[in-house]
Amino acid sequence: MTELKRKDYEDVLENLQEELSAMARWAQGTGARIAILLEGRDTAGKTGVINALSAKLNPRQVRTVALAKPTEREQGQWYFQRYVPHLPAAGEIVLFDRSWYNRAGVERVMGYASEEQVRAFLSQAPVFEKLLTEDGLLLFKYWLCCDQEEQEERFAERRDDPMKRWKLSPVDLEARKHYDDYTKAREAMLAATHTPHAPWTLVDFNDQRRGRLTLIRDLLDRLPDTQLPIQPLELAPLEEAPSKERFGLIEPLCPYPAP
Repeated sequence: MTELKRKDYEDVLENLQEELSAMARWAQGTGARIAILLEGRDTAGKTGVINALSAKLNPRQVRTVALAKPTEREQGQWYFQRYVPHLPAAGEIVLFDRSWYNRAGVERVMGYASEEQVRAFLSQAPVFEKLLTEDGLLLFKYWLCCDQEEQEERFAERRDDPMKRWKLSPVDLEARKHYDDYTKAREAMLAATHTPHAPWTLVDFNDQRRGRLTLIRDLLDRLPDTQLPIQPLELAPLEEAPSKERFGLIEPLCPYPAP
């Protein structure tokens, strides 16, 4: 399949973003709570799809959650506890840049969690998500897929581009050795947590532009009819002539004395 050209991509994305705006109005008008989990391999394209999803939406309504390494206190909590405060309230949309599924992925593969902890997680996650969805939360779980050859090219791009070097962490570099281990961990995760109330959707992100469009289209198609009438808004004419803004440097009221 040929790579999707930028112009074609932007044309389709603009139409999808209009639908995303309608989705946001619908969520605000109905009080819907939407949580979107974005998991996948390093370099798969989570940041790019998050930007595509949220670029035209109100940042007060749409939040991205990307939690750092757990603190010592958080390590002593129930595992899901640190994620609960970030779940959406009525009318909100939350995008999880990785989520509680860290335990089934990076923590398992890199040895940050014991097998006992992983087994407990795989047992508890479907129950946790059933509680959420039974309470009305709309939960969408996406895994972004890319081949190892493509992943290596993206790692090299990050290495060579000073503007992208920050994306290469020591964990990312170590993870290069564990591509197949991540596959095994993912398959075990899917077997345990792909449920009717919270299914997984795997999306091909070897072509990131196609991947973004595919994911957004899938999300929109799985929501109820989100078309709400847009209320007309009139701007009354100003009662006086428009004022001019004043700008420029001003002297401080109490300048510091010269040294």
